Amino acid sequence: MTDDDGAIMTPLHRLTIVRERTGTYDARTSTKNSAAVVAILRPYFATLDREHFVALLLDGKNKPIGYNVVSVGTLNASLVHPREVFKAAIIGNAAAIILAHNHPSGDPTPSAEDHVVTKQLVDAGVILGIRVLDHVVIGDADRYYSFCDAGTMPTAQT
Repeated sequence: MTDDDGAIMTPLHRLTIVRERTGTYDARTSTKNSAAVVAILRPYFATLDREHFVALLLDGKNKPIGYNVVSVGTLNASLVHPREVFKAAIIGNAAAIILAHNHPSGDPTPSAEDHVVTKQLVDAGVILGIRVLDHVVIGDADRYYSFCDAGTMPTAQT
């Protein structure tokens, strides 16, 4: 884009977060265990027929400040890239995030790709200074898989 004199004009951008809707949870809710995270997010995932990947944004005391739908995928896959995961976390001033996605099949067992993506996001979080505390895969009924609970949460390579 140029002005009348031929000078190149640089656009000015403004980034904002728009609240689309509000979920209900006890503001005193701790995210220190996976069951609490599932209780916060299960209402969102309850009726979905495709994979959705979300990032639960946390403040410095690990209290939820919101969540962002990063990706809506297919029946059994969701495209996830660090750029998209951390965009809302950066704009929302999150100190940490918890990753979550659903398996519409009802079986919360993580796939090999789930493990690879989790490792990639943990490493990206280190670079950005935003900790990734857990990755929870939500299945049907009361079934879920927490990488932290299972001892499979990757450690960051610095």
